[in-house]
Amino acid sequence: MSHTKPSLIQLTINGQTQSLEVPPMKRLLDVLREDLHLTGTKEGCGEGECGACAVMMNGELVNSCLVPALQVQGAQLRTIEGVATDGHLHPIQQCFLERGGAQCGICTPGMILATQHLLDKHPNPTMEQIQEGLGGNLCRCTGYMRIFESVQQAAQCALAGKE
Repeated sequence: MSHTKPSLIQLTINGQTQSLEVPPMKRLLDVLREDLHLTGTKEGCGEGECGACAVMMNGELVNSCLVPALQVQGAQLRTIEGVATDGHLHPIQQCFLERGGAQCGICTPGMILATQHLLDKHPNPTMEQIQEGLGGNLCRCTGYMRIFESVQQAAQCALAGKE
């Protein structure tokens, strides 16, 4: 049992500034789920291999199971709870629902955040870029084709919205 003294950290999650005391080596995943009750972020492998716990940290996709709490001091975070706005699904979420990309739901939050990160970098991604962009996210359900189709549809919707 660790006797490490809790540290006060301040961070911005989904646009809201939060201050909390946490053990410095507590995983960001546990801070999100246990301290902030943001349970949309899922734990899959707990070793940074599956991407189920992916969140955006300062604009980069990270596996929250590998990030110690102290590392998020002053960070800007976005979890799956911050993707939808005003009670409406984000177009990426809608495309995952329409194309069957949301299967059992364990990988879906990480997949959606990985898709958002991918489309920020590549608004009209090739299949190779989609596969590479989602390469850190594992799905244990039925396969990846519906997920890839969801990403393609989300890209098409985003491009159509910009025209």
